[in-house]
Amino acid sequence: MGLRERLQWFGRLALMIFVLASVAFLSAITAIRFAIQGRQVEMPNLVGKKANEAQAMLQKVDLGMKVDDRVYSNKLVDTVVRQSPPPGIHVKIGQRAHVVVSLGGQRVTIPALEQKSLRAARIELLRGGMQIGEQTDVYLPGYSEETVIQQTPAPGTSDAMSPHVDLLVSLGSRPLAYVMPDLRGLKLIEAQQRLAAGGLKLGRISVQETPGALPGTVTAQTPAQGSRVEPGATVDLQVAS
Repeated sequence: MGLRERLQWFGRLALMIFVLASVAFLSAITAIRFAIQGRQVEMPNLVGKKANEAQAMLQKVDLGMKVDDRVYSNKLVDTVVRQSPPPGIHVKIGQRAHVVVSLGGQRVTIPALEQKSLRAARIELLRGGMQIGEQTDVYLPGYSEETVIQQTPAPGTSDAMSPHVDLLVSLGSRPLAYVMPDLRGLKLIEAQQRLAAGGLKLGRISVQETPGALPGTVTAQTPAQGSRVEPGATVDLQVAS
């Protein structure tokens, strides 16, 4: 076989190897795509189904369920009112459907909770078959700690669809705070005196060799200079040996 025939033979062989490799690559891509699609199922329609029935439907296709909320509606008690993701969407196996379940057609009148203690508000809601929803706590001077400042829905609302009432609750006046002084370079006794004068406590003292620092002086502190600290806070110091 001459040189030219050998080159042609190697060329045909290389082309055949390339074609076979391309076919194998495309086959692998197709197999991966089918494998990914095989791990997906269609989300069933759960709206109008009883919660236990909806859960059984989901378990048949290897999906889970989480009840996010319960609301008053014209649907029967314990019936799915809303769902997410919506029906017909393809989802991965193991994903959970988030549902809202009906409490029935009951309507409630929202009581006046403002200016009451958080404990009294919680008890009053429970008596009416309701409960606290989202609670936001804020520092408000002039209001006692754990006092309800605002509520949603407003008092007297009679067409509320949810048994949850969101509350804005006072934490009272913000506690006094100071800016952490810089104690570095002070002798340990001086740092202790300054902490005591500011109503702060001396915490852990660690001794470490620090080039350029005088023995017995503070080289580092926690919290750092400029940090916001409250009276009685503990301050750790590092001292040069």
